[in-house]
Amino acid sequence: MSLIKSISGIRGTIGGRVGEGLSPLDVVKFTAAYATFIKNNTTKKSRTIVVGRDARISGPMVCDLVCGTLVGMGFDVVNIGLASTPTTEIAVVKEGACGGLILTASHNPTHWNALKLLNEKGEFLNDAEGKQVLAIAESDAYEFAEVTDLGHVYINNTYNRKHIEDVLALPLVDADAIAKADFTVALDAVNSVGGVVIVELLKALGVRKIIGINTEPTGHFAHNPEPIPENLTEIASLVKEKGADVGFVVDPDVDRLAIVQENGEMFVEENTLIAIADYVLAHTPGSTVSNLSSSRGLRDVTEKHGCTYTAAAVGEVNVTTEMKRTGAIIGGEGNGGVIYPELHYGRDALVGVALFLTLMAKSGKKVSEIRAALPQYSIYKTKVELSAGLDVDAILQRVKEMYKSEKVTDIDGVKIDFADAWVHLRKSNTEPIIRVYAEAHDAEAAAALGDKIKNLILEFN
Repeated sequence: MSLIKSISGIRGTIGGRVGEGLSPLDVVKFTAAYATFIKNNTTKKSRTIVVGRDARISGPMVCDLVCGTLVGMGFDVVNIGLASTPTTEIAVVKEGACGGLILTASHNPTHWNALKLLNEKGEFLNDAEGKQVLAIAESDAYEFAEVTDLGHVYINNTYNRKHIEDVLALPLVDADAIAKADFTVALDAVNSVGGVVIVELLKALGVRKIIGINTEPTGHFAHNPEPIPENLTEIASLVKEKGADVGFVVDPDVDRLAIVQENGEMFVEENTLIAIADYVLAHTPGSTVSNLSSSRGLRDVTEKHGCTYTAAAVGEVNVTTEMKRTGAIIGGEGNGGVIYPELHYGRDALVGVALFLTLMAKSGKKVSEIRAALPQYSIYKTKVELSAGLDVDAILQRVKEMYKSEKVTDIDGVKIDFADAWVHLRKSNTEPIIRVYAEAHDAEAAAALGDKIKNLILEFN
């Protein structure tokens, strides 16, 4: 059993004893703490909170608990049902709500679920806000409403369609061009809400030939739901065998997008943001942002268009904060998360699909040709397990000192930028490890750099 309490939300396994997993009592406790935080901090007169969920087996139970608790705290609830994370974010704004809860454990397996916490802007709570929620929960500093002040639950199943309509209205999305291109599109929705909303989006974009697998939102994930190459062998084979022009893969809450080339090879999730940013920048120049662990390719395409790139600390809220500061027109994370502020500040696979299909249609290029034109990099990821009680910060400081002649960034761990490569070291908040990410122009060089730093850390261990 696992229960992980962090600023981004409460994530845990279903079942087990209180405090050891995401039990019903834990769901109520943290929902009440979140509602108390919203009550104390919202600028809205509304006492409405939006709730959306992915298709996990535990979803209906967790949703009932969350909605009932919010009602008991005196809030009205707009329950939008099966909805993606970005759809829920958009619904918060459209409802004029004072917050939102997304019930999803993202790429975690079926037996996990989570409460993701949104503010009145439909964006994730920042570090200080998240810590306030955790402190309220820890001290049981919440108070339920009197019977005459109880809230109500309202069902609204229109937000998937509203989200799609907003995507179609974006100036850089060209549904007519996509329809004329007559693409055959394969989709793996890992038996969650993507099987509903991405299929509906593709049809709205004029795609007539859709080859779907795992599109029934049963919550019984057909494979590990994280959209990384080792989990996507089925759709890779399908794209090649059926002659599809492209394959799309989303995670259970549809905020990450992986792409499969027409030859069955992976486009590589780091390239999702890079390719889409290249298209956006060609039509609307502006600055870009990604996190420190994301590919240098975004920086390269941004500078190619004469624009400015900035790196943020890892975490979606950190990226969006930097995007607002710099006025970035596009940004995101190397895990396939595209953030396009013209729609909203949140990772959104629907926007990614629509912009990528428009790029394909307007360029006339195959997916493999689009990838070949991008900066060529390879990322290597590993980790170092540390002895108990070791001072991780001291280790990172030693590495920083050893490479002080290089460009070093320490806003989130330690990142060392070399002329043709980089390495990023981050400590885990939940286990005694240091994560090591390295990037170079080929896989061998990236692995060599990552292992070199890993072995250096092991000498300190």
